[in-house]
Amino acid sequence: MIIHRTDSTSLDFQTLVKYLDANLAEHNGDNEAFFAQFNTIDGIKNCIVVYIDEVPAACGAFKELSDDTVEIKRMFTSPEFRKRGLGSTIVKELESWAKEIGYKKAVLETSRDLMNAISVYEKSGFQQIPNYGQYIGVDSSVCYEKKLR
Repeated sequence: MIIHRTDSTSLDFQTLVKYLDANLAEHNGDNEAFFAQFNTIDGIKNCIVVYIDEVPAACGAFKELSDDTVEIKRMFTSPEFRKRGLGSTIVKELESWAKEIGYKKAVLETSRDLMNAISVYEKSGFQQIPNYGQYIGVDSSVCYEKKLR
């Protein structure tokens, strides 16, 4: 396994995000346009691609939400590489990278129905918080936070 730090210009990151977007469009149905507007990848400086045997297998990213907080975004593992702990690996790497830069907290939003994602975040030490920002009042969303130490 190789963990590669990159940015959103990475073609492997962009390819994985296309698969993520297709999965989310199916999952979100009529609500996809609402969520898609918050998930553009243009200009994201902090992205990770995990490679298994030189194949791009999983990705994740973060972007600045405030001076001390990042928002974890674009988490995805290709179906053939799931159940290997790659989601947890990416979360840990994103946390380390954000902490290196000086951020104190990470937040994220996911669908209430994506139990595998929720499990990864909770096992990684994220705590559920009230929905923030654009997710306030969105019943299908659940938000999490973790202090970076």
